[in-house]
Amino acid sequence: MKDAIVPHRIQIPESALTDLAQRLAHTRWPDRETPEDWSQGIPLAYMQEVVRYWASEYNWRRCEDRVNKFDQFKTTLDGLGIHFLHVRSPREDALPLVLTHGWPGSIIEFMKVIEPLADPEGHGGSGADAFHVVCPSLPGFGFSDKPEETGWTTQRTARAWAGLMERLGYERYVAQGGDWGSMVTCEIALADPEHCAGIHLNMPVVSPDPETMNDLTPREQSALEAFQNYQDWDSGYSKQQSTRPQTLGYGLVDSPAGQAAWILEKFWAWTDSDGHPENVLTRDELLDNVMLYWLPAAGASSARLYWESFNKINFDPIHIPVGCSIFPKEIFGCSRRWAEKRFTRLVYWNELDKGGHFAAFEQPATFVDELRNCFRHMR
Repeated sequence: MKDAIVPHRIQIPESALTDLAQRLAHTRWPDRETPEDWSQGIPLAYMQEVVRYWASEYNWRRCEDRVNKFDQFKTTLDGLGIHFLHVRSPREDALPLVLTHGWPGSIIEFMKVIEPLADPEGHGGSGADAFHVVCPSLPGFGFSDKPEETGWTTQRTARAWAGLMERLGYERYVAQGGDWGSMVTCEIALADPEHCAGIHLNMPVVSPDPETMNDLTPREQSALEAFQNYQDWDSGYSKQQSTRPQTLGYGLVDSPAGQAAWILEKFWAWTDSDGHPENVLTRDELLDNVMLYWLPAAGASSARLYWESFNKINFDPIHIPVGCSIFPKEIFGCSRRWAEKRFTRLVYWNELDKGGHFAAFEQPATFVDELRNCFRHMR
């Protein structure tokens, strides 16, 4: 049956791990960077240290067992097999919630928040804040299938997610996302307002309001400066992925060191980590996330989302309830008044003191509190 929901477990063959070890052992290294910092990219000494650890100490089976603790499934949506976690709360009246990751993230980002969201009473919270958590992998990411045709845009993904929530029997639900997950979540709000009761974003993407340009607040000025820095120094990856993802894929799918460097450099750039990603995430956590690109050979397929959607971001106004949590080291900043121009029912807004782009990964307790506080307005 095309609508079947099939239980799934991650079971990577030992041969794939042996192949990884052999590739790591035969890494061909570039010469050292010339400056004494990360300004040319991820430093050679750090990458060599990571690769040594990956080959000799890192344990994939630990990560595999951790993910397999959660109920997982695959189902076909709009012709494509989608892998997802579905963690039902002990409370039957819990609010269904679909969480969407982005690039270079994965479902690994949510490992520390799923249980507190689903079972708040078991994690110091109130049962009234419980969620039934649905956490899919984007098309071409992780253990979802890879599209074999063009057209898997954020809009199409949002329609698939709405179909997934319907297939799971959820007539009323909420959605959350950051990075590409923010774009997908906004598209859910636009495509399925009859069933999606509200959304939460930790990277709201809105256009600066032209009417404010002569009266910018310090936050708005900082947001414009950060966007300019992104354009000048931080967006090369997006230009490559949005124009030539296939060319890029040959290197990423063939070289584990190359795939790791491509991802880890962004965790340096986008985390609130005082200059080094391992100040906020462990090396194992960073490699767990990399493995969800390496093992399924998703270097090209994940990059294609940029080719499909990067220059086609939809800024249509959203009229269902919206909440936003603004973390200080987010890539793109915005002000409340800019957000209110797009989100006509902005019911929750909070500016945090700590955290970056990977909010659930970096600051899981804060992230859980933000979702609980936001969605109280939508239950």
